[in-house]
Amino acid sequence: MSQIFDKANIGDLQLDNKIIMAPMCMYKSDNSGKIKKFHKIHYTSRALGKVGLIIVEATAIEPRGRISNNDLGLWNNEQIKGHKKLTKVCHKFGSKIALQIAHAGRKSTVKETTPIAPSKIAFSKSEPFKTPKKISIKVIEKIKRKFLKTALKAQKAGYDAVELHAAHGYLLCEFLSPLSNKRDDIYGGSLENRSRLVIETAKLLKKELEIPVIVRISADEWMDKGWSIEDSIYLSKKLEKIGVDAIHVSAGGNQEKVDHMPKLEPLYQCDYARKIKEVVDIPVIAVGLITTPKECEEILSSNTADFVALGRELIREPNFMFKASKLYKHSFDNPSYLRAY
Repeated sequence: MSQIFDKANIGDLQLDNKIIMAPMCMYKSDNSGKIKKFHKIHYTSRALGKVGLIIVEATAIEPRGRISNNDLGLWNNEQIKGHKKLTKVCHKFGSKIALQIAHAGRKSTVKETTPIAPSKIAFSKSEPFKTPKKISIKVIEKIKRKFLKTALKAQKAGYDAVELHAAHGYLLCEFLSPLSNKRDDIYGGSLENRSRLVIETAKLLKKELEIPVIVRISADEWMDKGWSIEDSIYLSKKLEKIGVDAIHVSAGGNQEKVDHMPKLEPLYQCDYARKIKEVVDIPVIAVGLITTPKECEEILSSNTADFVALGRELIREPNFMFKASKLYKHSFDNPSYLRAY
């Protein structure tokens, strides 16, 4: 029997299997930031496909925290209604669902606002990127509270977990890297200081929420003297210590051009997950060019990670789990709407 179909927990949340839908920006909202019909169809399709946990795309904690004007948001009460409908229908069809809460930082291209960042360093000199405003400690405190407020709204909307987005060059990730964070206060300089905002925000969520907290990180930014896997090991240990329920291990995204681009091949990021799993006892999620049931099984059976997140493959094939079930002769306990399989 394949380990793909084993039940497993993230915190006290039990998942029916070990396959996760990775958060992927769809850019299908509008300036309201609200859930649209597209999102209900898109995510419900993966719930029908028996994905164990669906992580909804990066959802901004404030308007200037969006990557684009078409991103989802959850910064006001009017936005809760759509999220509540989405979680309800995904639960109806058997999947657990989490929300990735995010702030784009210097990578925001929202037309009406000026991006913010730990330092006044633009992600790119080309449009549509703008030079960000360096934020004060007072604003940093507000940002932490906004992450919490959005997480509480997610909980109210029926999400089973939240994922704190500290990867791919967005605001929290920008604070981690010595290349994008040139501050000389308690949030800059040393590894301890640069990690402070991620740890404090995660700790705040753990203190106030009743649902599990996952943190997504970029394990390495592929730059000389940049954020490295060794730094990620340090951060992961700290996050485990404050009670974070799982680490979702991705890579890259903080620099427009990198010094050490890895070869983009199947499982190319999984060694990062393995190294982090070796030093923490909480679940680790692997992601990155994983496209087949056999690759998922290889990750799980080799103890590289506890869960496997699929991105584009689940866009191409919402019924990935049924293909896997046929390969490994697994029988789902099917409700009536799945009996055709």
